[in-house]
Amino acid sequence: MKARAVARGIRMSPRKARLVVDLVRGKNVGSALEVLSLARQKAAKPVRKTILSAMHNLAEKSEHPIEPSDMKIAEIFVDEGRTMHRIRPRAQGRAFRIRKRSSHVTVVVEHETE
Repeated sequence: MKARAVARGIRMSPRKARLVVDLVRGKNVGSALEVLSLARQKAAKPVRKTILSAMHNLAEKSEHPIEPSDMKIAEIFVDEGRTMHRIRPRAQGRAFRIRKRSSHVTVVVEHETE
């Protein structure tokens, strides 16, 4: 059985979020949450919340309670979200563009069967 959760529009560059996602790909949920609670990157918090949401979605689907150590991250990936364009004034009337990037984090959790 699988369940998924998606966090959309996270104000963080996808490149930086992918570094955190790569830390937990393929792990069971219990150890992934432990790794993310100790990670110092800013992206660790929204990724952790998305994994928790997917975990609770799977627990809601099943008839009997499931421990986080019995759940595995089947898929986890980061897609590029909307980019907001801002302008930074520069010398002699020029303007440089600032790109404020966002991300969409998708997590699919499945029940590990022995």
